[in-house]
Amino acid sequence: MKQVPASLTDLDRNRFVHFIGIGGTGMSGLASSLVALGYRIAGSDNSPGDIVDTLRNEGVKIFLAHNSANIFSDTQLVVRSAAVKDDNPEVFAARLRNIPVIKYAEMLGLLMKQKSGIAISGTHGKTTITALVSFVLTQAGLDPGFVVGGDVPQLGGGSRVGRGEYFIAEACEYERSFLSLYPKLAVVNNIEEDHLDCYRDIEEIRNAFSKFIQRIPPDGLLLLSDTVQDKENLVSKVDCTVKYYGQSEEAHYRLLNSSSQAGITTGTVSLPQGDTVSLVLKLMGEHNILNAVAALAISCEAGIKPVETIEILKKFTGVTRRMETLFDRDGQIVMDDYAHHPTEVRTVLASLRQHFQEHRCVVIFQPHQHSRTRFLLRDFARSFSDADLVIVPDIYFVRDSETEKKNIHSRDLVNEIVKNGGNAVYIPSFGEIEQFLVNNLLPRQLTITMGAGDVWIVG
Repeated sequence: MKQVPASLTDLDRNRFVHFIGIGGTGMSGLASSLVALGYRIAGSDNSPGDIVDTLRNEGVKIFLAHNSANIFSDTQLVVRSAAVKDDNPEVFAARLRNIPVIKYAEMLGLLMKQKSGIAISGTHGKTTITALVSFVLTQAGLDPGFVVGGDVPQLGGGSRVGRGEYFIAEACEYERSFLSLYPKLAVVNNIEEDHLDCYRDIEEIRNAFSKFIQRIPPDGLLLLSDTVQDKENLVSKVDCTVKYYGQSEEAHYRLLNSSSQAGITTGTVSLPQGDTVSLVLKLMGEHNILNAVAALAISCEAGIKPVETIEILKKFTGVTRRMETLFDRDGQIVMDDYAHHPTEVRTVLASLRQHFQEHRCVVIFQPHQHSRTRFLLRDFARSFSDADLVIVPDIYFVRDSETEKKNIHSRDLVNEIVKNGGNAVYIPSFGEIEQFLVNNLLPRQLTITMGAGDVWIVG
């Protein structure tokens, strides 16, 4: 096998880099970034869509199927998404031809290696914080590179190369992929149980985060949420500067108070030097004002004046599929959110209930992965207390084995929700769900689709 490139400069701009699963948000962002740097890019995906069309317009050679013939004779490197397995025909063909195959996170690491990397980690909130930081640094004229795991309309998408010093990216813990990154500044927003298909338990997850923050160099910085448990032990092995953000007295960037009304969230933040600033955010929920505190902290540490940062944050309108309003008229509201973990579900619904107290709240929740649903079943069942009705379609099947698929069904989640005093029903297909919604619509209703799969289609 040919050697995996140690840096982007090892790649030949006249030969192809091939992306398997190029239609994914992160993968497409990497592909676009490499196109902007002058590399020849090809890729495959099983589904057409706007992302694929955009890449094709950028000059990327796209194949709408996985096939060994998609690996050209002048392909020098293959990048695969986390969902692509070893038995994929393109992976097999590349290895047969002695072409290196790397994962998404490894290519992300090569991009980050060229710049001062800002890596945003945590079980929840990564995409929003990454988008906020990318928006602030862009608006402040620092021209950062970034890869956001979602579409940010105000940034023209989810990625850009940038000519400035910084490169901002999400640092995902799945399969320990964030251990391929090179952060100068890293954020840990929270650490909870997730991805239990590749971690044994919470201690193994903590250990992975510990290894991740040890990748920060001595002259770097760790920004740690004060909600992370056992913080002292976590930071005991790092050589860099450590600062906290949150609501406790130990926080260097401390949220003193917050309130949310009419879709606007405000808060007062104390800064390390003792000054206070007022945050105003066009996003609902206390979790988002805390995300903004993290973004404020990063921006201050990057040298942007706090007063400039808070003015920029006022303009931020959000990330696609994060509490996104699709329709609002005559008492009917339709929203969409990416929440696919119990904590995310509970947090989003609590925020919505606070804002829409007079509305009936109907949630269409599509479980994402059979393994996650099985491991976190009881937590999921307790997450819908702010919903008046939960509609559960079939589980979105990705990455799991056929054996795992047989171990749990959406009906199991429905039964658990009912046991916890909730109102839930299993309706397998989107078409049936849409008809049910039309037949049972009330005059004042908030309907929200939730999940990391394709449930947004219903909305």
